[in-house]
Amino acid sequence: MLDIKFLRQNPDIVKENIRKKFQDDKLSMVDEVIELDKQHRECQQRSDFLRSQRNSISKGIGGLMAQGKKEEAELEKKKVSEMAAEMSELDARMAELSAKIRERMLVIPNIIDASVPIGRDDSENVEVERFGEPVVPDYEIPYHTDIMEARSGIDLDSARRTSGNGFYYLKGDIARLHSAILSYARDFMIDKGFTYCVPPFMIRSSVVTGVMSFAEMENMMYKIEGEDLYLIGTSEHSMIGKFIDTFLDEKELPQTLTSYSPCFRKEVGAHGIEERGVYRIHQFEKQEMVVVCQPEESMEWFHKLYSYTVELFRSLDIPVRTLECCSGDLADLKVKSIDVEAWSPRQKKYFEVGSCSNLGDAQARRLGIRVKNKEKGNYFPHTLNNTVVAPPRMLIAFLENNLTADGSVKIPDPLRMYMGGKEKI
Repeated sequence: MLDIKFLRQNPDIVKENIRKKFQDDKLSMVDEVIELDKQHRECQQRSDFLRSQRNSISKGIGGLMAQGKKEEAELEKKKVSEMAAEMSELDARMAELSAKIRERMLVIPNIIDASVPIGRDDSENVEVERFGEPVVPDYEIPYHTDIMEARSGIDLDSARRTSGNGFYYLKGDIARLHSAILSYARDFMIDKGFTYCVPPFMIRSSVVTGVMSFAEMENMMYKIEGEDLYLIGTSEHSMIGKFIDTFLDEKELPQTLTSYSPCFRKEVGAHGIEERGVYRIHQFEKQEMVVVCQPEESMEWFHKLYSYTVELFRSLDIPVRTLECCSGDLADLKVKSIDVEAWSPRQKKYFEVGSCSNLGDAQARRLGIRVKNKEKGNYFPHTLNNTVVAPPRMLIAFLENNLTADGSVKIPDPLRMYMGGKEKI
C-alpha cells in the first residue's frame, strides 16, 4: 500500500506506474483517492476547529456561572452541545471516508523499481543469467511420476480416493528424499546466518490482507469455515505477520528468518490440476526465507536471497537460470521479483522452482510494522521473501537431473547424511 502523502503529491507517477502494469481500469482510483482525501482533511480541519472552540467556551462557562450569568451560561452550553453533535457527525464521516480511501489504496499497485522490464505477462519476462550446463542425456528421462512409481515412491490413486486430484502419498526412498531436501535446505540457510522458524499454519484475515492482494487471496487461500482463519499458502504469510502492529528497534534489523511449513493452495485459475503429475498441487511443503530490513538495504538483500537459491540448486547438480519478472507479471505489492527456474532434461526447457520478491514497505505499511528511530523519526521497514526449496517441484528437478543411464538416481554429497549414507536409489 502506497503512502497517501506520496500519492497526493505524485498522482502522475502513480498513474504512470499503473499503466506500466497494464491495469488502466485502476487509473480513476487515483483521482478518487485524492478527492476522498481532500474531503477527509476538510472534515478533520473542521473537527479540530470545533474542538478548539468547544474547549475555549467550556472554560468560560464556569466563569459565567460564578458571575451569576446563568442565562448566558446556558446559551454557551447549548453551543457546546451543538458542537459536540457536529463533531460526532464529522467523526462518522471521517471513518466512512477512511474506509473508502483504504479500500482503493489496497488495490492501487506498489511503485515498481526502475529496473523492472515492462511487459504484459510472464511471456515477456527476461532471462538474467544461467548457472550450470543444461544437459540432455542420450537416454530417456521418464515422466517424474514414472520415476517415482518405479521405486514405489508415490501413490496418486489412493490420494485421489481420499482427497481428490492435486494430492499424493510419498513413500519409501522418495519420501525420505523429500524430507532430506527440506532438511538440507534448512541447514543450508542456518549456515547463512538465518534463524530457523516453524510458524503457525493458519492466520487471521487481518494478516492475509496485510501480506497479499485481494486477487491473490481469492485465487490461493483456503478459508476455515466459521472462523477468522485461513490456511497459509506459504510460510512468508505467517513470518511477516509475526511483526504485525509492532515497533522494531533499528538495532534488531535486519531480521533474517528461514521457515518450514506445509502450504495449501486452491490454484484457482491454474491450467488444471494434473492427474498424474505433482507440479501443480493443493498441498506441498516448503523452506522459505524472509528478511525485514532498512529500506536502503533491501536491494542488496534481494540479490543475496535469490543467489542463495541458485547456490543450493547448483550444490545438488541442478542447472538453473534466473528470470526477471516484467511489470505485468508482478503482484501488486511487489517492487521487483526474480524467478529461479530449474532445467528439465525431459522437457528440454526450464521451469519455475522458486521466486524472490522485494515488496518495499507495502507489507509493513499494511500490517503496521514500524522501526524506531529518534533522529529520523519512525519508519516502515522493507520486507523480502524467497523460496529456498519447494518439494515436490524440487523433486521433479532433482530426479530428472540426477537420473543415470542404468535407471538409478544418484545422491549428491550434501544429501547423503540425510539419506543414511546412500549414494543412489
